[in-house]
Amino acid sequence: MTSEPVRLGVAGLGRAFMLMLPSFRADPRVCLVAAAAPREESRRAFEAEFGGRGHASVDDLAADPEVEAIYIATPHQMHAEHVAAAARHGKHILVDKPLAVSLEDADAMVEAAGAAGVHLIVGPSHSFDAPVALAREMISRREFGAVRMVQAFNYTDFLYRPRRPEELRTEEGGGVLFSQGIHQIDIVRLLCGGRATQITAMTGAWDPTRPTEGAYAALMRFADGAFATLTYSGYAHFDSDIWMGDVAELGGEKSPEGYGRARRALEGLDAEAEAKLKTTRTYGAGAEPAKASHHEHFGPILVLCDRADLRLTPDGVEVFGDTERRFVAAPLGAVPRETVLDALVKAVREDRAPAQTGRWGRASLEVCHAILRSAETGAAVDLTRQCGTNQEEEHA
Repeated sequence: MTSEPVRLGVAGLGRAFMLMLPSFRADPRVCLVAAAAPREESRRAFEAEFGGRGHASVDDLAADPEVEAIYIATPHQMHAEHVAAAARHGKHILVDKPLAVSLEDADAMVEAAGAAGVHLIVGPSHSFDAPVALAREMISRREFGAVRMVQAFNYTDFLYRPRRPEELRTEEGGGVLFSQGIHQIDIVRLLCGGRATQITAMTGAWDPTRPTEGAYAALMRFADGAFATLTYSGYAHFDSDIWMGDVAELGGEKSPEGYGRARRALEGLDAEAEAKLKTTRTYGAGAEPAKASHHEHFGPILVLCDRADLRLTPDGVEVFGDTERRFVAAPLGAVPRETVLDALVKAVREDRAPAQTGRWGRASLEVCHAILRSAETGAAVDLTRQCGTNQEEEHA
């Protein structure tokens, strides 16, 4: 007999919710029963589709007795306040990446969830992608020996997609580190066991009209001797999806005709008009993502082990062994982000935490700050808030 669907409330009906919407619609293990959003248009659209209650504040949503878990999809700088409200009312929490902007807020969020006895999961991030999970499983079986080096890189036009003003201010969680780098950091930490020890990095802030970090390159060291290089540019004219078989980040086929579309859309817009353009990507106001024919991804990733190299693709993992080369498929299911909802359902129904807990999210956030600090000082930065992938070990 299947268990009762998790009764989920949603805080924020913007772009993040839109990206999760196909998964919520397709997975019967989750039932959307309430939402909080400042835009009445979005609340009415939610009530019309799901029959749940629309709340004007997250506090009201957290107090709703029908809700047993909350997906927090509000802007980064609001996460700490909203996680605290959910924990205060005893709700399990799925909070969109990053966990928070400041490490002090992250500490408080982890403490609040622990004190309330609720699960705090950070995601979705691309560390939940099925090919990443498949590679992690291969690595955990040690069939190829130890991981020695990981290379992860991604080139996009991220900085030239519609942004609200705070998304271009680093101190409010803007720039590529908190929105994009966190994906890459999560993936690399997961593949390398989680316990990073040191970061050396440089960043680029090259466009004065968008005054925040738009690029970085980092070297990350791990406790077991493995190391990883992470490179990202949100200024890019070259699109690294070319190296992913022309599959876009969300898993859809990428047409060459779309080249340059983001920059063209911003031509002649002031900040107010740009922010208004972004609202066209929110629930109840904008088009929904096209159905994906592949898994989501976050650019080329290569894992070099003792006896094989693993190349992650939108469809699985290509294995380059000592004497043979083979491909291991990651089947595409009916639920786009099924692994994220697997984690939520197991946490709420079985009291089983995924790797991506609040502690995990705090550790990845620490790496973001370390990249910024290393770039500013020119020195390596030691990491002190890291954790492994074994949650039983973390809570022992």
